[in-house]
Amino acid sequence: MSAEPALALAAVDPAVAREHPGLRAWTARVAARPGRTPPELRARLRLLADRFRGAEAIALRTRPVPAAYRALFRQLGLDPDVTRTPVEALAVERLLRGGLPTRGLPDDALALATLETGVPVWACDAAHVDAGLELRPEPPDGRLVLADAAGPVAVLFSAPLPARAPGRATTALRLISVQAPGVADLYVEEALWTTIDALS
Repeated sequence: MSAEPALALAAVDPAVAREHPGLRAWTARVAARPGRTPPELRARLRLLADRFRGAEAIALRTRPVPAAYRALFRQLGLDPDVTRTPVEALAVERLLRGGLPTRGLPDDALALATLETGVPVWACDAAHVDAGLELRPEPPDGRLVLADAAGPVAVLFSAPLPARAPGRATTALRLISVQAPGVADLYVEEALWTTIDALS
């Protein structure tokens, strides 16, 4: 029987910690490869999409967890009404498309976790990302990135760089979740475990 994946905190650059206290990133390594979405996960996504109708999507931003990410976006200089937070982007996509299109694994597992918890999760190819991630500013513009010893892995709240993203040869994923200030650890842990469960 294999051991359960361990959830770990990424390092945070001291300057980032001073400017954005409570901003953290979590990571976990899970043995999983990209592929077709199983029927059970497609069914869960359909049920979830049915809950996100117009009134639900509008009320979403007033809930504590999504509101914390909207506040963080503003602190980072992003207008959340223009550059939507991950959960709001999924909710809007559901409204525009009348449902959530299936994109295969790991994308559908990430979407499920983000919609259920409000906490965003991304996936990288574990073979191309070190366990020792750090949240830091990246010269010359000082934008925040998650990086390892080889350099940036992803700009904060963006998909992993192409060289770090999962592909056909991927056999394990490095999951990454960003914790906004004011969001309890429990929500981030739930988001990661929901993803892990959906991938297993």
